[in-house]
Amino acid sequence: MKDAIIGIDIGTTNTKGVLASTTGELIAVASREATLYSPEPTWAEGDALQWWANTKSILAELMAGAGADHRVRALGVSGMVPTLIPLSASGTPLRRSIQQNDARASVQIAELERRYGQDRFFERTGGSINQQVLAPKLMWLAEREPDVFERAEVFCGSYDYIAYRLTGELFAEHNWALESGLLDITTGAWSDELLALGGIDAARLPGVRASHEIVGEVSLAAAAETGLPVGTPVIAGVADHVASAFAAGASGAGDLLLKYGGAGDVLYSLASLKTDPRLFIDHHVVPGLYYLNGCMATSGSLVKWFAANFCSADEAAARQAELSLYAYLDEQASALPPGSDGLVLLPYFLGEKTPLHDTFARGTIVGLGLNHGRHHLFRAVLEGVAYGFRHHVDVLQELSLTPARILASDGGAASDLWLQITADVIGRPVQRVIGHPGSSLGAAFVAGKAVGLFDDWSEVGRFVSLSEPFEPRRAARAAYDEYYALYRETYQRLVDMYPRLVGVRGRVDRGAA
Repeated sequence: MKDAIIGIDIGTTNTKGVLASTTGELIAVASREATLYSPEPTWAEGDALQWWANTKSILAELMAGAGADHRVRALGVSGMVPTLIPLSASGTPLRRSIQQNDARASVQIAELERRYGQDRFFERTGGSINQQVLAPKLMWLAEREPDVFERAEVFCGSYDYIAYRLTGELFAEHNWALESGLLDITTGAWSDELLALGGIDAARLPGVRASHEIVGEVSLAAAAETGLPVGTPVIAGVADHVASAFAAGASGAGDLLLKYGGAGDVLYSLASLKTDPRLFIDHHVVPGLYYLNGCMATSGSLVKWFAANFCSADEAAARQAELSLYAYLDEQASALPPGSDGLVLLPYFLGEKTPLHDTFARGTIVGLGLNHGRHHLFRAVLEGVAYGFRHHVDVLQELSLTPARILASDGGAASDLWLQITADVIGRPVQRVIGHPGSSLGAAFVAGKAVGLFDDWSEVGRFVSLSEPFEPRRAARAAYDEYYALYRETYQRLVDMYPRLVGVRGRVDRGAA
């Protein structure tokens, strides 16, 4: 009987799972759709109970794929970070999760900046007061949903919750803790001073565990619901962007991964700790290493939103051409010139996280004319995300960090058009990671390493390969240089208007009520 490992990824719009052998074979892959709720502008919520239902279904499918030939030795879960889930004393979610890219707490962020200050916060946490950290969201919860806030016995994250359902053990994986903005980076422990900002104490947060630590075993109840063997070791898990970067091979100093998931992640591998308030810092999967990273609030989720709302007329044509809707849209958009005939799109449809940290920013399209159609706009969406990636590369270069190579992974990386646009916009070759099912593979490998199935971290390389590079084209690069300058200038011209726009909407809504 061959050894096998399982990884589950709790994504923004999908829950994914992979069953892999230790020799590099992907035995089975499964996926279930997840719902991203946005009941108000800038809100982003998920359903932890739906994630658990998806996980149970996926695990049952993977175990069926394992058959009698493979023995599952370990399991790891990855997911969005730092998602906020308030749990009751019995471990039941009290509301939908508040996602990492949720930007509802703009007022509380401004209040924290006044009370505490960005410089002091950066010294304590290695990050900035922004829409991702948890203290403003906890403040919002206390003010707007006090019953939920008071009833919450403990707060946890997405993949921590799934591991809890599997093992009955509550914990906080160290990257969830680090990105929460509640951990003192100098001590590695919860900071009473920072916790007080969010109105909670350390008793309402679980203990911190490293990604590769075994936190428990699959319980009898979880085994009955999933088909997993009772006693299967479960690790603390991995932040999705970290797991994805590691599994893609972005582990050497200077490796840069662009992750085209629901959000747009940018991860730069570092051999030593280096921080910047515009970016986030994460623990690497390999102990002692780090990732300096950024996260754009929308990427694949913006493409999905645009296609769902504006491209239904293309569905019949896509079927006739025997293409997926996205492949058909790529085909139509590829016939258009760089810049989509004079369009600049700012992809700030959920505010923006790095490097702007601006919860008031909004999706913006400049240059529309009657000559433009939905395919122009679709291409402008792809270009807008690519401009966001370039903005991060510019920040890295300001820190004297130059990418040695650029890799691309996750769902959006399947698009040749999007990768070619990105190479043209950044002006550097971009390579697709082939055979990479995403963060779930990274979580599975870490679980296997934790139980001794792998001798060295570098063995993850046996699971993936790289495409030929998408080389930047000179004429397209020159055009995109000009459009990118307009992209940066557009935000600067509108930055003071965005809060006023939000204020007007709030007054109109209150008046209408």
